[in-house]
Amino acid sequence: MSAALKYTLGRIGLFVAVLAGLWLVDMNVFLKLMLALAFSAALSFFLLRGWRDELAGEMADATERRRTEKERLRTALAGEDQNPTPEPPTQTPDSQR
Repeated sequence: MSAALKYTLGRIGLFVAVLAGLWLVDMNVFLKLMLALAFSAALSFFLLRGWRDELAGEMADATERRRTEKERLRTALAGEDQNPTPEPPTQTPDSQR
């Protein structure tokens, strides 16, 4: 399972768990949702640190792969620009004789 999926599901799970705990408290639904969002964000900072670090590592690897591929393509294009292929000679009506 990818780190992004694990982290996202962890964040959603924490939100649902906190919201379920707050559901028993008598208050406005909007306030429950806002408190659940704030508390789940704070909890995820501590509880999901490993998954967040794993996700950051995967993102850094992907960024490095894209950067090296981009540099490889730029080098290949620069090489083609420096060594243009010669054009075939054009024939004039006088050279056909």
